[in-house]
Amino acid sequence: MKIKLSSSEMALKEQIIQVLKKQGFKINPHVRPKGCSKTTYRIIQQKARFEQISLHKNFLVDSIKKVKNYCRDGSEIIPERISLELREVQSGSFEEILFRWWNLIWWSIPYQRSYGRQMRFLLWDITHDAPFGLICLQSPVLKMSVRDNYLGIPNDELDIWVNKSMNAQRVGALPPYNELLGGKMVALTLSCNEIREAYRRKYKNHITIIKGRKLKPELLFITTTSAFGKSSLYNRLRYNGEVVAQSLGYTQGSGTFHIPENLYEEMLDFLQDKGIDTARGYGYGPSRKLKLISLGLKYLGLSKFEYHGIKREFYLFPLVKNLRDVIQKKQEPIWIDRPFNNLVTYWRERWAIPRAERMPQWKDFDSKKFFKKVEKILKEV
Repeated sequence: MKIKLSSSEMALKEQIIQVLKKQGFKINPHVRPKGCSKTTYRIIQQKARFEQISLHKNFLVDSIKKVKNYCRDGSEIIPERISLELREVQSGSFEEILFRWWNLIWWSIPYQRSYGRQMRFLLWDITHDAPFGLICLQSPVLKMSVRDNYLGIPNDELDIWVNKSMNAQRVGALPPYNELLGGKMVALTLSCNEIREAYRRKYKNHITIIKGRKLKPELLFITTTSAFGKSSLYNRLRYNGEVVAQSLGYTQGSGTFHIPENLYEEMLDFLQDKGIDTARGYGYGPSRKLKLISLGLKYLGLSKFEYHGIKREFYLFPLVKNLRDVIQKKQEPIWIDRPFNNLVTYWRERWAIPRAERMPQWKDFDSKKFFKKVEKILKEV
């Protein structure tokens, strides 16, 4: 059925199409990247990344001096002496400033606001007094076929098991640790006992929003996706011979990053004019924005434009040995025992020291040069 649009609605539709083309998408008739390389994917996401940097510019500028004080040159790091602790990031804390700053600046995947249950962690190098890496966990989407099919989750129990899991929105190492395969350490941390215990403490009285259930504060598994296609970070991620991250396949390539915030706001106004409830925020879950964008695009005659075509590999981090039996047969969880300190020792011996000896480029990271580049970006946005 052809949708009749007003002149202002036609203008919004055309604006969306032009923005997508400028980002590097082709439309024929649906949205697809012009290429399939990781470089192409990074370029496509640059607009959304710089948009977020611009929105948070004041914070980034005001905090840069503090961040500089805790960033080390590669030449200052002694790999065999790296000693890490896991800090849960609390609102208003010093760690939150560093977490927010690096989360916005460092990655090519743009910052996205977290929804629902949220936990943030900062890995800190005690020896060198510097932030090592970030973890941001949030509520997963309620329905994810690649996850639900593998785990055999009954439809009427989705809210139970999804609310016993978290999705890792951000996982990665900061410079110069990234060149020492620090990302492997951050990924290993998703499976540690300490995150599970922090979850238990935080959500001991949690009641699910969807059906008002009170659940045991058990974190049974964590999911995440690769940045672009197949992941070098999660593939072959093992600890003492045990597979830590299981690849379950690929997502369908849908999302919201390719719709700029200003157009999203215009789409919300457009939906409100049609009498559609656009309420969002706490209680609506992480997929609310996607649902509203999908609906707005449909009404504009751009059905399926929420599918950007960048498929991501989907990974499962089980925190219990018998995960599927817990879900399908209601067995008691048999918890995997991985103390954080043991993971640090393993990572240092397995990845960091051999990498440091084999590829000395990690010493080349110059914090002054890095911050000069950042300051230039902040002036230009």
